[in-house]
Amino acid sequence: MTPETHVTFADGTVRGTRLGGLLAWRGIPYAAPPVGPLRLRAPQPVEPWTGVRDATQFGNAAPQRRPRYAETGRRGVRVRPDEDCLTLNVLAPAARVHAPRPVMVFIHGGAFTLGTSALSVYGGESLVRRGDVVYVSINYRLGALGYLDFGSFSTDSVRFDSNLGLRDQVAALEWVQRNIAAFGGDPDNVTIFGESAGGTSVTTLLATPAARGLFSAAIAQSPAPNLVVTSDRSAEWGRKFVELLGADPDTAAQALLDTSPVELGRVGSRLGAQVLRATPGLHPFGPVVDGDFVPLQPLEAYETGAAHPVPLVLGTNDREGALFPKFLDALPTNPRRIDALFAATDPEAKDRITGIYPGYPDERAAIDLGGDLTFWYPSVQFAQAHSRFAPTFMYRFDLAPRVLRWTGFDATHAVELLAVFDQTDEPLGRALTALGGRRGLRTAAGAMQRQWLNVARHGEPLPSWPPYDEKDRATVIFDEVTRIEHDPRRERRLAWEGYRGYAAPAPVQ
Repeated sequence: MTPETHVTFADGTVRGTRLGGLLAWRGIPYAAPPVGPLRLRAPQPVEPWTGVRDATQFGNAAPQRRPRYAETGRRGVRVRPDEDCLTLNVLAPAARVHAPRPVMVFIHGGAFTLGTSALSVYGGESLVRRGDVVYVSINYRLGALGYLDFGSFSTDSVRFDSNLGLRDQVAALEWVQRNIAAFGGDPDNVTIFGESAGGTSVTTLLATPAARGLFSAAIAQSPAPNLVVTSDRSAEWGRKFVELLGADPDTAAQALLDTSPVELGRVGSRLGAQVLRATPGLHPFGPVVDGDFVPLQPLEAYETGAAHPVPLVLGTNDREGALFPKFLDALPTNPRRIDALFAATDPEAKDRITGIYPGYPDERAAIDLGGDLTFWYPSVQFAQAHSRFAPTFMYRFDLAPRVLRWTGFDATHAVELLAVFDQTDEPLGRALTALGGRRGLRTAAGAMQRQWLNVARHGEPLPSWPPYDEKDRATVIFDEVTRIEHDPRRERRLAWEGYRGYAAPAPVQ
């Protein structure tokens, strides 16, 4: 008799492991390793295998600019960064059912330069147990190997493709369509969700033609949906990257193929610092409107009805920007950068927008402005555009345990992950509630998981969550007590209206 941990699908057979009442399969390849001649190329099909493949360990993390091991779980499981990283993980209830289960596919964040699906916070056990769903988490290429456009350096013998990390995500979703039924999942009921860069991936996938039909609902947590740049700007960053690499147009192709991932990461860090100085608010790594895989700016696709008309939940946290000055200095969160931002984009909007933040140019006000620019206001733009064509639901996460309030972080970027994945009784959740707030976190976790799981099962949140539209702008506020507000922060929204951002490409200095 075949053990319940053995699953056979199109590519071969895998052996997973049992975790209490759950079954886990880890490190399953969904595309061929993008190494050697496949570096900087679109993902290619997996070579089928014979025998039983071990799927009890997480796959490699994508190469990243801080090439450190990522630890996950209470036993300190480690994964190493390596180009052979295109794998996914599946978690499902062990109990058999007659009907296929809803599928939830999670895309991790990390500014398109950091992260791995192996992090313990992304484990998904609580969602699977509470919601009786099949949970999938994926890795995808990051940094220069995933999100710079080197197409101008293609030669007769070497070709470079664009939007590689995004193409990886589509390949993973195609794997789900082909194979998830073997794990008890329903390929006709797939919800994608992601946080930060993962949230931006979600909002971009809705505007990616190749992703049409691969999912039926979407949840974007703290996306930066406008950080999808023009092909001209991405190509300019690609050329600057090659210069920093010490190559020229004649030697670029070979240099890009031969340079180690660690060195590519170092050069990427230098490029990122230059871009931040020259164009505060932009990042060199992320999706690009290449006219092919991503034919339109996502906001344009949403506004014209070209985006996939699936139900969409999206939202942000109370003080998104508070995390960045201390941990990932990548936003315009100080007056110097904010002055440069408006000078380069829309000088006439500066006084109108800065004037709506009490105390500006104080540090707190500047940080909130940078967070709103990157996460909150673009999310409002996308919500109001999508609501014209498909059910749309907006939220804000306000819960901040005492530790976060005392340290000045408040409900900052990524804090909602503690609730979505219910980390209340896990080490991180216990640490952040050591001085109080555990009951509130447990309450918020229950509220968010019920809503996320209802989206997965029925395509929309519970009826108590009204749809978002441009008239009422109903927004759920997750806190110790969940409530609904209409057009929250209206004055800020009106101040930001009409701001055009970086409307045209500009070279890196």
